[in-house]
Amino acid sequence: MNWDDLRLFLAVARTGSISGAAKQLKVQHSTVSRRMRQFEEKLGTRLIERKTGRYELTQAGKNVLEASGRIEREVLAVDGALLGKDTQQVGPLKVAALNNMASSVLMPMFASFIKQWPQVELHIIVSNIDASLSQREADVAIRLTNTPTDTLIGKRIVTVTSCIYGSRSYLKQLSEQGGEAKWIGVECCGFHKTWTRQTCSEQSHNFYSDDTQLTHSAIREGMGVSILPCFMGDTDPLLERYCEPDPAFNLGLWVLLHPDLKRTARVLTFRDHMIQAINDKKDLFEGFVGKATGS
Repeated sequence: MNWDDLRLFLAVARTGSISGAAKQLKVQHSTVSRRMRQFEEKLGTRLIERKTGRYELTQAGKNVLEASGRIEREVLAVDGALLGKDTQQVGPLKVAALNNMASSVLMPMFASFIKQWPQVELHIIVSNIDASLSQREADVAIRLTNTPTDTLIGKRIVTVTSCIYGSRSYLKQLSEQGGEAKWIGVECCGFHKTWTRQTCSEQSHNFYSDDTQLTHSAIREGMGVSILPCFMGDTDPLLERYCEPDPAFNLGLWVLLHPDLKRTARVLTFRDHMIQAINDKKDLFEGFVGKATGS
């Protein structure tokens, strides 16, 4: 039994599929399938069984999962101890961030960082699902949350304000013709599902979005009004605020890292760079750039 076999098995067990493991490990689907069969043959027992579209662990698989988790923690502890002594501004740096932030307001900050530190290889991982810093899927996470994971260390930099937006043409038509605004249903995360349920649950929706950028596009097309973070809505000349921001939907913007990396030079340099750059845009994040048109 070797670590590569266990690492592959952990990926399959955690994602529940061969394709999910292949994507996580950045290898071909056929490679994962073949190596899992070989691993099971080495052990002389089945570890996974396909049920209802997913792979589920057998009892032997559950036993191997528990042992693999312990081994993984030991391997990562050694890795973290070595990384913690890294004092050079050189090498890879994996950063997890939400897609709508990474591709817009954060991109100039990333660009200025690599311009200043060209020997750092910056890898941006975009996802609405938290990348696991404890499993080293990322070195740093830039996250919107009011409840960061206790095992991570970090700093709440600013408050990110959200507001209801509509296209200028749609809100003008609504003002002239009267009637109630049509609401776009948003389901991209628990936060937005709660917003949809609390704010417009009595209205039926004929369009739902599970991505903030998709919601943004739907608003631009005049399909109705919906919630967006102010750093997106206030910078789009085709949109206007439908009402004032509700503090109940404020979220903290955090830069988080694993405790093992708190002495790694490139991690700390990136953290300090992002804190300064985000603070320079504080008014945009906190909703002081735009103003409401009212309804």
